[in-house]
Amino acid sequence: QVQLVESGGGLVQAGGSLRLSCAASGRTFSSYAMSWFRQAPGKEREFVATISGSGGSTYYADFVKGRFTISRDNAKNTVYLQMNSLKPEDTAVYYCAASGRVFGSTRGSEYDYWGQGTQVTVSS
Repeated sequence: QVQLVESGGGLVQAGGSLRLSCAASGRTFSSYAMSWFRQAPGKEREFVATISGSGGSTYYADFVKGRFTISRDNAKNTVYLQMNSLKPEDTAVYYCAASGRVFGSTRGSEYDYWGQGTQVTVSS
């Protein structure tokens, strides 16, 4: 029922910035909490950030607080992840996910809709 397409990944030097976008289909986008997850080589998928359907509430993993910002534009059916002060350890495939709840979860197993992922590589 929901299709997600990520964009904005690429190669950046340490200390640089990227903004990821996730475009969603559907007429009830504002009813879905949206989240970002990432998976680095040899590691399990991990939670990054989530935003409520209205955009009024956000929650971040500790390791990105102060560096990353999640936002959404419901008129464009799009969620964003602004990433600043990037570190080599941020290198991963980043995925957006949609929840059937207004407020999202940090648990990836709760999400039914996922994008294809976009590669972020941070060089030293």
